[in-house]
Amino acid sequence: YFVVFDSSYELWKGATESVDKNAFDNALDDDIRCLTDHVTHLVLGRTMAGTLTLSVDERGLFGEVKINEKDQDAVNTYERVKRGDVTQCSFGFDILDEEFTEDKETGEVHWKIKAVRLYEVSVVTFPAYEDTGVTARKTEYDAIQKRKRDKWKMEMKRKMRGEGNGN
Repeated sequence: YFVVFDSSYELWKGATESVDKNAFDNALDDDIRCLTDHVTHLVLGRTMAGTLTLSVDERGLFGEVKINEKDQDAVNTYERVKRGDVTQCSFGFDILDEEFTEDKETGEVHWKIKAVRLYEVSVVTFPAYEDTGVTARKTEYDAIQKRKRDKWKMEMKRKMRGEGNGN
């Protein structure tokens, strides 16, 4: 998750910000990049290239990136995620609409981001929003593929021995 809805980020003591569940309603049709640590030349994927997909569910803004195995920077980021060295995300945006509230008794203020123009999402070392998360899904996919291959091999061995075909 690049963004988790209604998760508060402390801007400074007594000031917080959160993202509304509708903030991305008109933002996902743009050409959005996925970067490493907001660095513009470390592109992991891009929506227009079909290497980044983004969607919104009840929890937040979710995305998947197809890692280019020929790009060493991308592979390095993927390996850091796989090891658990990098586990969170962030996003680059302009605020188009927000709601401001102030608690008169405490003096605490809160901004709720209601609409954004989204430029990029990033896999980051130090996120502003702590509830975000990133995982290396290919590891899970590889494990599933290995189980399928192992099952197929076992079935082939059984057939070669004449088991399972009525003999």
